[in-house]
Amino acid sequence: MLQYIKDVRAEMKHVSWPSRRQTAVYTLVVILVSLATASYLGLWDYIFTTIIERVI
Repeated sequence: MLQYIKDVRAEMKHVSWPSRRQTAVYTLVVILVSLATASYLGLWDYIFTTIIERVI
């Protein structure tokens, strides 16, 4: 177990962590893409629901 922890610590030193600014920008991008996708799918859902209600 001790060797495992040493290996994990050594491996974590090789990780390239994003800066605070990069993290904020990537988070904003994810939120914006999620909102755009939700709006797009919501619009199509509204269109198809309206069509189905008029047909039925």
